[in-house]
Amino acid sequence: MTRKAEVSRFILAFVAGFIAVLVFHQGLLALLHAINFATRPAYQTTPTQPFGIPQFLSSAFWGGIWGLVWAAMTVRQQVNKNYWLVALLFGAIAPTLIAWFIVAPLKGQPIAGGWKPAAMITALLVNGAWGLGTALLFSWFARRQRPSY
Repeated sequence: MTRKAEVSRFILAFVAGFIAVLVFHQGLLALLHAINFATRPAYQTTPTQPFGIPQFLSSAFWGGIWGLVWAAMTVRQQVNKNYWLVALLFGAIAPTLIAWFIVAPLKGQPIAGGWKPAAMITALLVNGAWGLGTALLFSWFARRQRPSY
């Protein structure tokens, strides 16, 4: 893979992860909130520290960073049923564990959503949706980027 193709791949991965938060992660969170399963509403505009960026855009940025991790993991992965299963599991597990056990304590929040089952399930579901969305967008972007002769 050329240097230009590698850079392009990672740009697409960041964009896929960013958009996946806005569409899949926040979309599922909105649905879960609408049925009174999730207490936290989607698309929160509460400013984050230290820059005052709205929460949902901060989450989208970090979704883009996780998209880079996804791209690094799937360099030679073919898009098949295993790709989708890995995307779901990666999304549900990796960002969720980091949020529960590293980010939450740093922010003075209880670990693992305070061990409340609904909060824990919500995190796993919305992050799993993000993983699938990122994989979908990333593979779609990659297909569209390849020249057709």
